[in-house]
Formats: sequence, structure tokens, C-alpha cells
Amino acid sequence: MSNDLISTLTSQLGITGDQASGGAALLLKVARDRLSSGDFDQVATAVPGLSGLLQSAPAAGGGGIMGMLGKAVGGQAGDLTQLAGGFSKLGLDPGMIQKFIPVIMGYVQQQGGAGIAGILQQALKK
Repeated sequence: MSNDLISTLTSQLGITGDQASGGAALLLKVARDRLSSGDFDQVATAVPGLSGLLQSAPAAGGGGIMGMLGKAVGGQAGDLTQLAGGFSKLGLDPGMIQKFIPVIMGYVQQQGGAGIAGILQQALKK
């Protein structure tokens, strides 16, 4: 997964490879947390290198007020706060989250088909 997806993210979004892999990993960790283990296993099996990519995510949220807020709020708002904190650590504006999603979805659909992309899309919509 990493090389093709990371290349696509860097070229389409004008970001570094580290930012691309870290941002993708953060979004995929949110999806993993929102999906049942069986559904996430389907995504991981269909998309090569997904497990390795997840390890490149910075700690989302981290310390400070954003980290505390994300833990206190929980749910979707907490996920968004955690994502925003993780993207900030990567030197990315939190608005980039919405730019990552269609690129990742297109890649997952290409690799795993519409069914797998649908599973991931539902997790990222929650």
C-alpha cells in the first residue's frame, strides 16, 4: 500500500512522504477503531501493506489542550480532535483531513473493490 498510496498523496496534495504516510495512517487508525475487527480485517486483507502503514502514524492528539479535549469529548468529535492534533504534529492544516479521504478511498477501491471501499467509507463517515 505505502508506495503507491503515498506517491499519489504527495503528488495530488503537494505534501512530503512522511506527511502522506502519517496522515493516511491516522485516518486508517480512526477507521480501525470504528469498525468491527472482522470488517477491518477485510479491509486490511484487500489492501496490501495496510498494517505496516498504521505503524507510521504519529500519536494522535498528543498532550496539551487538544489531546485532553479529544479524550474528554470522545466519539466522533473526539476522533476529529485527535485527528486534528495528529495532522498538526505532521505540519499539516487540519483542513487537509478532508483532502486525504477521497484519495485514500480511490486507492482502496482500486485495490479492494467497491465493497471494501464501502466498508471503509462508512467508518470514515461516522
